[in-house]
Amino acid sequence: MSCLASPLPRRTVESFTWNYLDHPVHSVRQRPPQQLSDRDQPAVLLVHGFGASTDHWRHNIPALADRYEVHALDLLGFGRSAKPQGLPYGGGLWRDQLVAYVHDQIGRPTVIAGNSLGGFAALAAGAALQDTCAGVVLLNAAGPFSDEQQPPKGLAAIARQTIGSALLKSPVLQRLLFENLRRPATIRRTLNRVYVDRTNVDDFLVESIRRPSLDPGAFGVFRTVFDIPRGQPLDELFVELQAPLLLLWGIRDPWINAPGRRSSFQRHAPAATTEVVLEAGHCPHDEVPDQVNEALLHWLSELEVSQRTSCPEDHS
Repeated sequence: MSCLASPLPRRTVESFTWNYLDHPVHSVRQRPPQQLSDRDQPAVLLVHGFGASTDHWRHNIPALADRYEVHALDLLGFGRSAKPQGLPYGGGLWRDQLVAYVHDQIGRPTVIAGNSLGGFAALAAGAALQDTCAGVVLLNAAGPFSDEQQPPKGLAAIARQTIGSALLKSPVLQRLLFENLRRPATIRRTLNRVYVDRTNVDDFLVESIRRPSLDPGAFGVFRTVFDIPRGQPLDELFVELQAPLLLLWGIRDPWINAPGRRSSFQRHAPAATTEVVLEAGHCPHDEVPDQVNEALLHWLSELEVSQRTSCPEDHS
């Protein structure tokens, strides 16, 4: 097994295993300097997209942790987390995993930020957490609306364009596709399609995606990409969400038709939603991390001010 150095500073990032449904879940945590630590602040939980892991937040965790306690985890089926057979992989499983993590490992109001598939899971978890959710941040989030039929996105779209839906039912063809998609050259080519600025499409990123695909059970998880349940519509989750919402758009995302997707969100998202549009692709947090970190920190600081002013002073 090759040893891959993490770009996150080891002296400040804690890496640990948390068990969910009796399966090990890889998690990382970084706290702000002691003098800035404040239990009244919300924590931040970062959720990766399909095929990614905590490594995809490599440029965000240190910057956000200058002020906030930051957590990230690998969803079951991905990264360094377990990939057991028989689990109902989909939004419901990952929603419940995030809710349990907030209760078990954070224990206070939390802002949940997610990219792509992780965005759908973050929104669903935020709605389920009710008062324990301090905010939700969606970065090019996946998920259906009730008034539309979304075509396949991401890996599923590439596969269907290449082979066709009917043939993808064949386990043999699924295995061949899986073997091709996890080749370093294919991973790099796919990333180059969805990053406008390819500076950060580096060896670390490619290896962080390839390495988990070698784990036992990875092929079984991959096969679910073609059959993941559509999940609860986003507009229904918006109605249930009680926390502030930030939409961060990589507006040049070729996987989701970002301008059209943004219009759909504007029709359904709560009125108090904040939007930030960036010249980036499907993964703006890794492609233009400085801009995403600045937008996130600004929104988080405004969130704190709003929460302080909305709380009546204690005159007892």
